[in-house]
Amino acid sequence: MKKHKKRTPRIAALILAAVVAVSGLPVSAGAATSGEIQKEIDALKEKNKEIQAQIDAVQSQYDANYSDMADIVAQKEAIDQEISLLSTKIETTNAQISAYSQLIADTQDELDSAEEELRALSEQHRDRVRAMEEGGSVSYWEVIFEANSFTDLLDRLNMMQEISDADQRRLQEMRIAADIVTATQMTLESEKTDLEATREELSATEAQLEIKRTESDGVLRELEKKSEEFELLLEQSEMLQDDLMQELAAKEKELKQAKYDEYLAKLALQGENPPSNASWVTPVSGYTLTSPFGMRTHPILGYQRMHNGIDMACAQGTPIYATRAGTVTTASYQAGGAGYYVSINHLDGFSSVYMHMTNYVVSAGQSVSQGQLIGYVGSTGLSTGPHLHFGISYAGTYVNPLAYIY
Repeated sequence: MKKHKKRTPRIAALILAAVVAVSGLPVSAGAATSGEIQKEIDALKEKNKEIQAQIDAVQSQYDANYSDMADIVAQKEAIDQEISLLSTKIETTNAQISAYSQLIADTQDELDSAEEELRALSEQHRDRVRAMEEGGSVSYWEVIFEANSFTDLLDRLNMMQEISDADQRRLQEMRIAADIVTATQMTLESEKTDLEATREELSATEAQLEIKRTESDGVLRELEKKSEEFELLLEQSEMLQDDLMQELAAKEKELKQAKYDEYLAKLALQGENPPSNASWVTPVSGYTLTSPFGMRTHPILGYQRMHNGIDMACAQGTPIYATRAGTVTTASYQAGGAGYYVSINHLDGFSSVYMHMTNYVVSAGQSVSQGQLIGYVGSTGLSTGPHLHFGISYAGTYVNPLAYIY
């Protein structure tokens, strides 16, 4: 002890600096804290609210246009029904026109028959007159004046009157019949003209309604196009929200892991050994444990201090292997302290450090597998003999290596 106290202040300061440097070796890569991750999650949730608001707005606009489209569809159906009714009416009107045409034809037949009868009566009347005129040389009045007696004259006058009255009656009857037929024909022709005008009006109406239906179809197609655009926009928004939800789920998982890592780091700070699901191998073989983890009297400095690892004494040049797979963070030399040493980050919060090597065979940034050779046992730096100082840390806090290797 006294020998140690007589060392010069310069050497003591050098040793103290080395001890401080060894205890502060980098052991793990920086990672986001649970608080930082929670802020990211909160930001993602706010973004999700914005996307949901956008989806709701799109949905409302879509619903409004869908309602308009439904109104147009109903309007189109009403127009189609109206067209159907008008078409039926046109068919009925055409049937009426056909019936009137047939009636006109029948009336014309009756008129032709009546005129034929009138011509026949006129011919009979002329025949009688010609017979009475005896060959056509005596006039009608001469026939009358040829009476032999007054009685004969009366008879002749009476006969002529009867003939005349009969003919006049027939002529009058035929004239009345002809007038009736003519009037009927004029009435039917007028009705036919009215029906033709109605038919033309209906055709014009049908053409107009066809234009309206075409316009309705155009509006409907436009609304359907808009509907497709809204559906596409809605689908894109929902896809964006799905992606965001996936990111949120990943962040929630990351948050859970971060909280667990912080819990393990808290255990390490409290002097407890956080659990590890990984398998660990002993870095050297044939060793003797000469100094455990914990408070001890330093063999060179001679005072109580924390020993952040275990000393594994073994023959000079014994191979040293990586206790787990990971990435080499440091492969360097520290005078008056760790000597040649290597630190490995195992990428799950745990790191390991290997000190006092004769030399190392890896370099910083190199990936190593479990059991891979990384160097050889030596006594470089602040050391009293060949041994490996082996340390394990979690989140920057050293823990007892014997809790992991057996």
